[in-house]
Amino acid sequence: MARKKSVKKSANDFKARAEAITAFTSAATKNLTEQQVSWVYEYGILRLYREFEALMLDVLVGAINNDTATFATRTGITFPKHLTDEVCEFLIIGNGYFDFKGRDGLIQTLKTYVPADHFLVTAVKKEKYKKSLEQLSTLRNLSAHNSAVAKTRAKEAVQQKRMPEAGSWLKKQQRFEDIIGRLKELADEIHAAAPY
Repeated sequence: MARKKSVKKSANDFKARAEAITAFTSAATKNLTEQQVSWVYEYGILRLYREFEALMLDVLVGAINNDTATFATRTGITFPKHLTDEVCEFLIIGNGYFDFKGRDGLIQTLKTYVPADHFLVTAVKKEKYKKSLEQLSTLRNLSAHNSAVAKTRAKEAVQQKRMPEAGSWLKKQQRFEDIIGRLKELADEIHAAAPY
Protein backbone atom coordinates (compact mmCIF):
# COMPACT_ATOMS: atom_id res chain seq x y z
CA MET A 1 0.00 0.00 0.00
CA ALA A 2 1.20 3.50 -0.80
CA ARG A 3 2.38 5.72 2.03
CA LYS A 4 0.07 8.51 3.05
CA LYS A 5 1.07 12.16 2.72
CA SER A 6 2.26 13.64 6.00
CA VAL A 7 0.78 17.02 6.84
CA LYS A 8 3.46 17.41 9.49
CA LYS A 9 6.23 16.88 6.92
CA SER A 10 4.54 19.33 4.52
CA ALA A 11 4.51 21.98 7.26
CA ASN A 12 8.19 21.38 8.03
CA ASP A 13 9.08 21.49 4.33
CA PHE A 14 7.29 24.82 3.96
CA LYS A 15 9.20 26.29 6.89
CA ALA A 16 12.51 25.18 5.36
CA ARG A 17 11.58 26.73 2.00
CA ALA A 18 10.46 29.96 3.72
CA GLU A 19 13.81 30.13 5.51
CA ALA A 20 15.58 29.62 2.18
CA ILE A 21 13.60 32.54 0.73
CA THR A 22 14.65 34.72 3.68
CA ALA A 23 18.27 33.71 3.17
CA PHE A 24 18.00 34.46 -0.55
CA THR A 25 16.55 37.94 -0.11
CA SER A 26 19.13 38.77 2.52
CA ALA A 27 22.08 37.58 0.41
CA ALA A 28 20.76 38.82 -2.93
CA THR A 29 20.34 42.43 -1.83
CA LYS A 30 24.05 43.06 -1.25
CA ASN A 31 25.59 45.69 -3.55
CA LEU A 32 22.39 46.36 -5.49
CA THR A 33 20.59 49.56 -6.35
CA GLU A 34 17.38 50.38 -4.47
CA GLN A 35 15.35 49.42 -7.56
CA GLN A 36 17.12 46.07 -7.79
CA VAL A 37 16.52 45.40 -4.08
CA SER A 38 12.82 46.08 -4.66
CA TRP A 39 12.85 43.53 -7.49
CA VAL A 40 14.46 40.96 -5.20
CA TYR A 41 11.61 41.42 -2.72
CA GLU A 42 9.04 41.19 -5.51
CA TYR A 43 10.55 37.88 -6.52
CA GLY A 44 10.56 36.89 -2.85
CA ILE A 45 6.83 37.51 -2.38
CA LEU A 46 6.03 35.61 -5.58
CA ARG A 47 8.12 32.67 -4.42
CA LEU A 48 6.66 32.78 -0.90
CA TYR A 49 3.12 32.76 -2.29
CA ARG A 50 3.98 29.79 -4.49
CA GLU A 51 5.37 27.88 -1.51
CA PHE A 52 2.38 28.74 0.67
CA GLU A 53 -0.02 27.69 -2.07
CA ALA A 54 1.86 24.36 -2.31
CA LEU A 55 1.60 23.96 1.47
CA MET A 56 -2.16 24.45 1.41
CA LEU A 57 -2.56 21.95 -1.43
CA ASP A 58 -0.31 19.44 0.32
CA VAL A 59 -2.19 19.66 3.61
CA LEU A 60 -5.53 19.26 1.83
CA VAL A 61 -4.18 16.22 -0.01
CA GLY A 62 -2.88 14.89 3.31
CA ALA A 63 -6.20 15.51 5.05
CA ILE A 64 -8.12 13.60 2.37
CA ASN A 65 -5.44 10.96 1.92
CA ASN A 66 -5.29 10.16 5.65
CA ASP A 67 -9.01 10.39 6.36
CA THR A 68 -11.36 10.08 3.39
CA ALA A 69 -14.31 10.38 5.78
CA THR A 70 -13.33 14.05 6.25
CA PHE A 71 -13.86 14.71 2.54
CA ALA A 72 -16.97 12.53 2.48
CA THR A 73 -18.65 14.82 5.04
CA ARG A 74 -18.26 17.72 2.58
CA THR A 75 -19.30 15.87 -0.58
CA GLY A 76 -21.86 13.39 0.69
CA ILE A 77 -20.01 10.69 -1.25
CA THR A 78 -18.34 7.74 0.44
CA PHE A 79 -14.78 7.21 -0.77
CA PRO A 80 -12.58 4.16 -0.38
CA LYS A 81 -10.37 4.27 2.70
CA HIS A 82 -7.17 4.31 0.67
CA LEU A 83 -6.64 6.90 -2.06
CA THR A 84 -3.33 7.82 -3.63
CA ASP A 85 -1.90 11.33 -3.36
CA GLU A 86 -2.53 11.76 -7.08
CA VAL A 87 -6.22 10.86 -6.76
CA CYS A 88 -6.59 13.21 -3.79
CA GLU A 89 -4.92 16.02 -5.72
CA PHE A 90 -7.21 15.37 -8.70
CA LEU A 91 -10.24 15.59 -6.41
CA ILE A 92 -9.04 19.04 -5.34
CA ILE A 93 -7.78 20.59 -8.57
CA GLY A 94 -9.13 18.41 -11.36
CA ASN A 95 -7.33 19.32 -14.57
CA GLY A 96 -6.52 22.83 -13.31
CA TYR A 97 -4.36 24.19 -10.55
CA PHE A 98 -4.84 25.09 -6.90
CA ASP A 99 -5.81 28.71 -6.40
CA PHE A 100 -7.53 30.92 -3.87
CA LYS A 101 -8.39 34.61 -3.59
CA GLY A 102 -7.04 36.09 -0.38
CA ARG A 103 -7.52 34.82 3.14
CA ASP A 104 -11.32 34.62 2.94
CA GLY A 105 -11.08 32.83 -0.39
CA LEU A 106 -8.61 30.37 1.12
CA ILE A 107 -10.97 29.64 4.00
CA GLN A 108 -13.84 29.04 1.56
CA THR A 109 -11.64 26.79 -0.56
CA LEU A 110 -10.59 24.77 2.49
CA LYS A 111 -14.22 24.39 3.60
CA THR A 112 -15.00 22.86 0.21
CA TYR A 113 -12.87 19.86 1.17
CA VAL A 114 -12.86 19.68 4.97
CA PRO A 115 -15.43 20.56 7.66
CA ALA A 116 -15.47 24.04 9.19
CA ASP A 117 -14.11 22.68 12.47
CA HIS A 118 -11.15 20.90 10.81
CA PHE A 119 -7.77 21.83 12.30
CA LEU A 120 -6.66 23.38 9.00
CA VAL A 121 -9.63 25.75 8.76
CA THR A 122 -9.38 26.57 12.46
CA ALA A 123 -5.71 27.54 12.12
CA VAL A 124 -6.10 29.64 8.96
CA LYS A 125 -9.14 31.49 10.41
CA LYS A 126 -7.22 32.78 13.43
CA GLU A 127 -7.15 36.55 13.60
CA LYS A 128 -3.39 36.64 14.19
CA TYR A 129 -2.77 35.33 10.64
CA LYS A 130 -5.35 37.49 8.86
CA LYS A 131 -3.12 40.50 8.13
CA SER A 132 -0.19 38.41 6.87
CA LEU A 133 -2.39 36.22 4.66
CA GLU A 134 -4.07 39.28 3.13
CA GLN A 135 -0.72 40.97 2.56
CA LEU A 136 0.73 37.80 1.05
CA SER A 137 -2.07 37.56 -1.51
CA THR A 138 -2.41 41.23 -2.38
CA LEU A 139 1.31 41.95 -2.60
CA ARG A 140 1.81 38.84 -4.70
CA ASN A 141 -0.92 40.05 -7.05
CA LEU A 142 0.62 43.51 -7.22
CA SER A 143 4.02 41.97 -8.02
CA ALA A 144 2.56 39.64 -10.63
CA HIS A 145 0.07 41.97 -12.33
CA ASN A 146 0.81 45.58 -11.34
CA SER A 147 -2.77 46.51 -12.24
CA ALA A 148 -4.86 49.31 -10.76
CA VAL A 149 -7.09 46.75 -9.01
CA ALA A 150 -4.05 44.96 -7.54
CA LYS A 151 -2.65 48.28 -6.30
CA THR A 152 -5.97 49.25 -4.68
CA ARG A 153 -6.24 45.92 -2.86
CA ALA A 154 -2.61 46.09 -1.77
CA LYS A 155 -3.16 49.59 -0.34
CA GLU A 156 -6.14 48.25 1.63
CA ALA A 157 -4.14 45.28 2.93
CA VAL A 158 -1.22 47.41 4.10
CA GLN A 159 -3.52 50.23 5.25
CA GLN A 160 -1.79 53.01 3.35
CA LYS A 161 -3.15 55.67 1.02
CA ARG A 162 -0.19 55.41 -1.35
CA MET A 163 1.45 52.24 -2.54
CA PRO A 164 4.79 51.99 -4.29
CA GLU A 165 5.79 48.75 -5.96
CA ALA A 166 5.27 45.72 -3.73
CA GLY A 167 9.01 45.21 -3.38
CA SER A 168 9.56 48.80 -2.27
CA TRP A 169 7.04 48.32 0.54
CA LEU A 170 8.26 44.84 1.52
CA LYS A 171 11.95 45.72 1.82
CA LYS A 172 11.36 48.28 4.59
CA GLN A 173 10.92 47.76 8.33
CA GLN A 174 11.30 43.96 8.19
CA ARG A 175 7.85 43.70 6.56
CA PHE A 176 8.74 40.77 4.34
CA GLU A 177 10.38 38.91 7.22
CA ASP A 178 7.31 39.59 9.38
CA ILE A 179 5.03 37.98 6.79
CA ILE A 180 7.34 34.98 6.54
CA GLY A 181 7.48 34.72 10.33
CA ARG A 182 3.69 34.64 10.63
CA LEU A 183 3.36 32.03 7.89
CA LYS A 184 5.96 29.88 9.64
CA GLU A 185 3.92 30.21 12.86
CA LEU A 186 0.87 29.05 10.92
CA ALA A 187 2.85 26.08 9.59
CA ASP A 188 3.90 25.26 13.17
CA GLU A 189 0.28 25.39 14.28
CA ILE A 190 -0.80 23.09 11.45
CA HIS A 191 2.06 20.74 12.33
CA ALA A 192 1.03 20.65 16.00
CA ALA A 193 -2.66 20.07 15.24
CA ALA A 194 -2.25 17.47 12.49
CA PRO A 195 -2.62 13.89 13.65
CA TYR A 196 -0.73 12.66 10.57
